[in-house]
Amino acid sequence: MTFTRLTTIPAEEIAAHMSDPRVAEHMPLLKSHWDVAAVDRFVAFKEASWARDGLGHWAFLNDGAYVGWGGFQKEGDEWDFGLVLRPDVFGLGRRITQKALAFAKGDDRIPFVTFLLPPSRKHLGALRKLGATQIGTVDYDGETFLKFRLETR
Repeated sequence: MTFTRLTTIPAEEIAAHMSDPRVAEHMPLLKSHWDVAAVDRFVAFKEASWARDGLGHWAFLNDGAYVGWGGFQKEGDEWDFGLVLRPDVFGLGRRITQKALAFAKGDDRIPFVTFLLPPSRKHLGALRKLGATQIGTVDYDGETFLKFRLETR
């Protein structure tokens, strides 16, 4: 499993991933069509996080093949972790999350991680197994999300 910058992935590949209706099922903020121009805007936004915060979202590669994207995004004083995988590799989520959390535990900037999940996500056992606890709900761009927190120290 390799983490790399989103800029290394062809825009067409990300557009195909984000256009899959199975991805949109649990992404209430995913309301527009993804084409190359949308991917270019998305990648530029994520790269700005790297420039501003020194950390951001990665592309995930499994045996060199793109399987999704995610990582840490600063939300106020908190680092939120997100993960968006291609539907055919949903089973890799635990492995990717464990690697990302190992990174967070080694980074002094990240005393804890938050996770925002839509209420449509019913299987939350994996988060609880990691030790994350639900701390409430939050509204984000007009949508409600369940908010979890995991201490990294």
